[in-house]
Amino acid sequence: MTIRLVGRSSEILEFFDACGVLVLEGYGLTETCAASTLNTRRAHRFGTVGRPLPGTEVRIAADGELLLRGPHVFAGYHRDDQATSETLAGGRLYTGDLGSVDADGFVRITGRKKELIITSSGKNISPTNIEELLRETRWIAQAVVFGDKRSYLVALLTLDPDEATKLAEHVGATADERDALSRHPAVRAELQAAVDAVNERLARIEQIKRFTILDHDLSQSAGELTPTLKIKRGVIAGRYGDRVDELYA
Repeated sequence: MTIRLVGRSSEILEFFDACGVLVLEGYGLTETCAASTLNTRRAHRFGTVGRPLPGTEVRIAADGELLLRGPHVFAGYHRDDQATSETLAGGRLYTGDLGSVDADGFVRITGRKKELIITSSGKNISPTNIEELLRETRWIAQAVVFGDKRSYLVALLTLDPDEATKLAEHVGATADERDALSRHPAVRAELQAAVDAVNERLARIEQIKRFTILDHDLSQSAGELTPTLKIKRGVIAGRYGDRVDELYA
């Protein structure tokens, strides 16, 4: 289990701070006996998970993986030498998370190594931050980015059920059209504008070139989300692979 409050945009954290609520993000795993890095009231930087706690050493591997070492790092998994050897090497814990450390020592988490997209041109892209930016859009509930071994990125989007009525009013959908909002041309245009706005914040290689809108939201009951509401990429890729292929046709 990973204990972290990451992926929140700096703008959201700054908004809460302006309201008098200072949100201090931290990072840790079960294997590190909880926290390894933490923002504090005296030393914090929005968009990061803070500086390493005393005794914690943070290093970034050549492939971007975050490595931790310190007295709080566990000695190994119970009766599982193979898993231990895969996770611990040279006294360092390989977290499976991608990250960076700035000049002032603040750590930033950028995604999960196992979720890394490698495009046909060999560029490594973490989809997590892109998906978070897309989900900041009022109308979008879920976003799943694809592009492994492809020349550009695409996304599956779902509409937020709680905003469906407002969205229908916003685009002027009639009563008969409200059950098919995902296919409504005005809804498509509204989400295209949202995607374009997100693309302006991304490097060219990270931009979403095409997207499709599912007619239902992803759910835990359908096996598409974990109990903590994280995306099950393998399930979604298998279930909606044909929709993704259409985006590259």
